[in-house]
Amino acid sequence: MVRILIALGTLASIVLSPLAAVAAAKPFELKSVTLDLPESDRVFPGPGADAANNNCLACHSAAMVLNQPPLTKATWEAEVKKMINAYKAPVAQEDVAAIVEYLSTLQRPK
Repeated sequence: MVRILIALGTLASIVLSPLAAVAAAKPFELKSVTLDLPESDRVFPGPGADAANNNCLACHSAAMVLNQPPLTKATWEAEVKKMINAYKAPVAQEDVAAIVEYLSTLQRPK
């Protein structure tokens, strides 16, 4: 009987020790922060830009996209699909082809 009591006491100390340490720790505190994002009124220029302006500007500035090196149509398609699948970009499925076409044919200023 004494062995059982000793075993139970040891088990209780093993289980309760970490719980006591957690209870003694400082409480976790969440703090609100403010984040200032850069503002830009620049939009994608030219014919065919509506799909890019309506879908891409929610996450990207036009300048960020327009400063990318020239990419092939296949590469732009992979990028748009990555934004949708990996980053859950809310791009309308019917706009994907128009965005890819626009970005792949876009003439970038020198």
